[in-house]
Amino acid sequence: MLLGGADQIPYGLGMGFTRAELREYQDGSVPDLVGPGLKLLFVGINPGLWTAATQTHFAHPGNRFYPALRRAGIIDREISRSRGMTDQDRAYLVARGIGNTNLVNRATVRADELDADELRAGRVRLEAFVAEHRPVVVAIAGITAYRTAFGRPKASAGEQTDGILTAGLWVVPNPSGLNAHENIASLADAYADAARAAGLELGEPPTR
Repeated sequence: MLLGGADQIPYGLGMGFTRAELREYQDGSVPDLVGPGLKLLFVGINPGLWTAATQTHFAHPGNRFYPALRRAGIIDREISRSRGMTDQDRAYLVARGIGNTNLVNRATVRADELDADELRAGRVRLEAFVAEHRPVVVAIAGITAYRTAFGRPKASAGEQTDGILTAGLWVVPNPSGLNAHENIASLADAYADAARAAGLELGEPPTR
């Protein structure tokens, strides 16, 4: 569905932005989602423009992060990928011991607009974040960014031999709609593995 013009983009659930509006969020940022008792920290590469506009990590109508979390039983509610989180959604995730941050907190249209120096600096940022908040497991969503940021060009997805400080480290698939190698089911499987390692109790997936 389109908003209705050549310079406008698909949207859902009553929320949309024109390309011009989204461009205003270039180089913007999004607050980390974190609270006490952090168990599982998901780490995006960097915010997209829709994420910066809604101030919600992994927000975009085509992003499959929240549907995959629900399919995995990590969460038991729908979170709007278009409008972003409500305060109640944020409180729910924090209470579940789930947090979100990014390697690089600079919004771009695509993650490949970041250079290697930014990603390597993101590793330092992430290590400081982990030292402060002490998650049980860190799950980085993107193997290519992980290889660059951590200097491990041959790393494979899944659990990593070396953690970050006291946290276990997993590399999980990027949920962006641009990642054609994955679907909601495969994303859910990968996220569920990291969640179990973090000690989260998983619920039943939705029946529809």
